Amino acid sequence: MSEHDAHPEEPASAPLTMREVRRPLLLSAGALVIALVAGLGGWLLARPSYPADDSADAGFARDMGAHHAQAVEMSWIVRGAGPRSDVSTLAYDIATSQENQRGQMRGWLVTWGLSQARTGEPMDWMKKSGHNHTGLAPGTMVMPDGRMPGMATDAQMARLRTLQGQAAEVLYLQLMIIHHRAGVTMAQACVETCQDPDVVNLAKTMVNGQRSEITLMTDYLKKRGAQPLPDPTR
Repeated sequence: MSEHDAHPEEPASAPLTMREVRRPLLLSAGALVIALVAGLGGWLLARPSYPADDSADAGFARDMGAHHAQAVEMSWIVRGAGPRSDVSTLAYDIATSQENQRGQMRGWLVTWGLSQARTGEPMDWMKKSGHNHTGLAPGTMVMPDGRMPGMATDAQMARLRTLQGQAAEVLYLQLMIIHHRAGVTMAQACVETCQDPDVVNLAKTMVNGQRSEITLMTDYLKKRGAQPLPDPTR
């Protein structure tokens, strides 16, 4: 038997058909599509879910930011109305803490892609959730002149700017007690209604902090022979 007969040649391979050529490409393309869909699904599940424009979280951030702004202004006014005292120290704490909180709330609105300005009436988010300020008719969220509850009038702010010393401190404490009471009501409504954990935690901090400051300010008034003013929302 010849060497050629012992080792017969392998038959030549047949050329691949177009279907056989496309099959690996189709499989690769299909795998890529599956990977992209899986990745997109994972991204959608993992991405943050932000509060909507009409949410209690957004409404609270906007309204409490405006409420805080007046408290900060009043605090700096009384700080410049006389020598340092227990009231001026408290005013500094209120101004700095509430300005910091305002920054947090503005930052949230930016992160959520929402406007800093409200589009509806003040406190609408509280009304939608069934909350109300004590002393106001159900469904009424603002004072007759359009102020948010607790906010000092323009006349009261103008008078505070004219006073000095203990007279300024007394009026400041009286106005800030009313301001804080309304702020506690607003913050408590957020604790019960808001959804974002960071917003709820900040609202809880406000409730506890402002309640404590109301007690302290009432004591400061007594030391000065004064009493809180009648509260129109109580």
